[in-house]
Amino acid sequence: MKRQMLKVDGIREIQHGIYSLTLTGDCSEISAPGQFVNIKLDGFYLRRPISICRFGTGSVTLLFKVVGQGTKALAEVKPGDFLDVLLPLGNGFDITCCKEQPLLVGGGIGVPPLYGLAKALVDTGITPQVIIGFNTADDLILTEEFRALGINPIVTTADGSMGIKGFVTDAMKDLNYDYVYTCGPEPMLKAVYDAAPDGQFSFEARMACGFGACMGCTCETKYGYKRICKDGPVLYKEEIKW
Repeated sequence: MKRQMLKVDGIREIQHGIYSLTLTGDCSEISAPGQFVNIKLDGFYLRRPISICRFGTGSVTLLFKVVGQGTKALAEVKPGDFLDVLLPLGNGFDITCCKEQPLLVGGGIGVPPLYGLAKALVDTGITPQVIIGFNTADDLILTEEFRALGINPIVTTADGSMGIKGFVTDAMKDLNYDYVYTCGPEPMLKAVYDAAPDGQFSFEARMACGFGACMGCTCETKYGYKRICKDGPVLYKEEIKW
């Protein structure tokens, strides 16, 4: 983990209240899709944890949703501004565990880290199946980016305004897969857990420090207590305790 001053290269609203933010600078320590950054904002005591969507040695792209005053302030940064960023944080997804028929399942703002995972898998010669779920078509993100990787994502919406009406688990019923990578709200993760034979689950949690010092995001697993920010956010199915 390093503290870096990264430059805002671009920011744009891609859906109502959802922004894409690209930062440039030394991002060479980011090593796995599913890791995240922690951003300091003027006037706020706690940093804001944001998952990584795309990364390279000199840039990182983040997608985030405005849900409070902190993310509202983040949405107001301008190209040329500099942000105080801790990166990389968390363990990310382990693609060495991938089997022959991987399935990626994302919900809402949990979809962005799965794009980075899909790209990493495609780069190794594996094209995964992808399901992305949203409340409504107005929340839809990253479909074209997945298609650019050669993946036609299955879309579900709770209101039926796009794709399959229902939840991601409804789409899972018709697919053949042997390993699942998933990220999204906890109720979705629990439903995917019940349906998946094996896999890795990326959890969200309220974080204070973001690197394991405060113990504020500790959760109980089958193998003891773990910190979502340090030992996660990705946990293996075999260790999750609901």
